[in-house]
Amino acid sequence: MDVVRTPEERFANLPDFPFAPHHTTISDGLRMHHVDEGPRDAAPVLMLHGEPSWSYLYRWMIPLFADAGLRAVAPDLVGFGRSDKPTELGDYSYQRHMDWLTEWLEAVDLRDITLVCQDWGSLLGLRLAAENEERFSRIVVANGFLPTAERDPGWPFKAWRTFATYSPVFPVGRIVATGTKRRLSKAEVAAYDAPFPSRAHKAGARAFPRLVPTSPNDPAVPANREAWRRLGQWDKPFLTLFGASDPILGRADRPLQTHVPGAQGQPHARVDGSHFVQEDAGQEIARRTIDWVRAT
Repeated sequence: MDVVRTPEERFANLPDFPFAPHHTTISDGLRMHHVDEGPRDAAPVLMLHGEPSWSYLYRWMIPLFADAGLRAVAPDLVGFGRSDKPTELGDYSYQRHMDWLTEWLEAVDLRDITLVCQDWGSLLGLRLAAENEERFSRIVVANGFLPTAERDPGWPFKAWRTFATYSPVFPVGRIVATGTKRRLSKAEVAAYDAPFPSRAHKAGARAFPRLVPTSPNDPAVPANREAWRRLGQWDKPFLTLFGASDPILGRADRPLQTHVPGAQGQPHARVDGSHFVQEDAGQEIARRTIDWVRAT
């Protein structure tokens, strides 16, 4: 496996991202990075990013969780952020991402976790929680879902998958900017571009849309359906905080609320935001989550 690592100077002086890096070596010699702020002995809030973002997405939420006395942990998935990046599309699969993330979780040894997940952070995070239930106490889903190939993903997703597969250019910062209601600054767009200085660094970002299981024959479907079944028995607190203007996942909260027992009676909300709702309403989501953690 050919692997590249983004030069550290690419991450210097990013706006609103002063956090010290932490690294964990996992299988295949890969190094995963995570942000780790707040008291180390406090209950952790695990924030999982999606596609094609990285932990920078949570820069306004991390300090609020830490200031509230919680441990704010935000990893970069393999292929993203400060984590190592295999250079071939074929190096990535749904199961391999699950294996990498599970190994990292066990190495860092987080417990009593409040999961906050969005986009691919939900595709991985919901399975992670279902498969490691003893480590998780609560789940917050923000514009995410767990696909089981039982419903059509819709034309916006299909258009995005086609673009990611065939477009000769893949401008990560501009892609993120199209998924927000507010206008990102040039410095913020550049921060999202920072981990991806070359085409070789972007293989993981390009691979993700193709890995969403939309066919019953997809190899990820059996494990996803089993995780969905387990979520149908999840009676721990479960909250949805969705950006209402997301054209892809903005209405995926209702099936989660209906399916997961722990979602009953929770203060679900749709906030003023688009797909990357952390950019539009991150501080609101953090405050709602903090209040909810304290109440549960």
